[in-house]
Amino acid sequence: MERLERLTAWIRKVLPTPLLDLQPASADASFRRYFRAFGETGNFIVMDAPPSHEDCKPFVHVARLFRAAGANTPEVLAENLAEGFLLLSDFGDTTYLTALEADPGCADRLYLDANSSLIKIQLASQSGELPPYDTELLMREMRLFPDWYLNRHLNLQLDAEQQNVLDQTFQRILANNLAQPQVYVHRDWHSRNLMLTTAENPGVLDFQDAVYGPITYDLASIYKDAYIRWDEDRVLDWLVRYWQAARKAGLPVHADFGEFYRDFEWMGVQRHIKVLGIFARLCHRDGKTGYLKDMPLVMDYLRKACNRYNGLGDFLRLLDAVEGKQAEAGYTF
Repeated sequence: MERLERLTAWIRKVLPTPLLDLQPASADASFRRYFRAFGETGNFIVMDAPPSHEDCKPFVHVARLFRAAGANTPEVLAENLAEGFLLLSDFGDTTYLTALEADPGCADRLYLDANSSLIKIQLASQSGELPPYDTELLMREMRLFPDWYLNRHLNLQLDAEQQNVLDQTFQRILANNLAQPQVYVHRDWHSRNLMLTTAENPGVLDFQDAVYGPITYDLASIYKDAYIRWDEDRVLDWLVRYWQAARKAGLPVHADFGEFYRDFEWMGVQRHIKVLGIFARLCHRDGKTGYLKDMPLVMDYLRKACNRYNGLGDFLRLLDAVEGKQAEAGYTF
């Protein structure tokens, strides 16, 4: 029996209402795919995650962990881990990105809702519950940049001096990231993974890679979003509001906002380096060329942060060299 036939047969057994139709809902950057099951009394989402490529167990674990913390993750209604099938509650089709592009005026409400949800998740944090966002994982992510962005996408090989700059930069980034307070980290907290919902906004998706790590990581994901840009003044306002609410809730954020913002920027540098590598890999290995159009915004975030901070100037000059651009005058603090 073909996989789709097995999936359909399983849905008919576990769906709490007769199945009327099954249609593709979405796919993501992995091997997972999603369907919407239409029933007589409501709709449901079905995840198809082939066990040879994906493991459903982390999804189920984090869904329930974050839901218990008060975040609006999908309810896992039925599971077949051996086959890689999950039946989930349905948040509809409206991502934050779709809503924001249609009506930018809703941004304040949506981002403050996201802040509130993130704080609930962070307040529930306990070490040992999720994998650590440690040196090995942070470094493995950053190595995607030379392996896929530089070598494969730009067809460049660094010379010894450039490699030394890259190595030293990675060590400085790691030192900052690892020194930050540790909480639960969604790891892809951005406008394509947050759903606009009528109750308990936002609906939270794509959390299966969650870890225990730096407190600013998810903020860098959403406020330096690869898919939508906001003026820095607006981002600063949303960050201040998060910082104030986090302090009031008792989260271990810096008492000085300037130090907190510096950590946010350095965390963003790590993420941008990783994302450039991931987008290059998605293009060249997986044939998903649509991610190429998102690279310039990510590079712009990266260059701006490197232009601001002592310790990242040599890396900015390396970016100038590989991108064929002239260094711009900047400021440091």
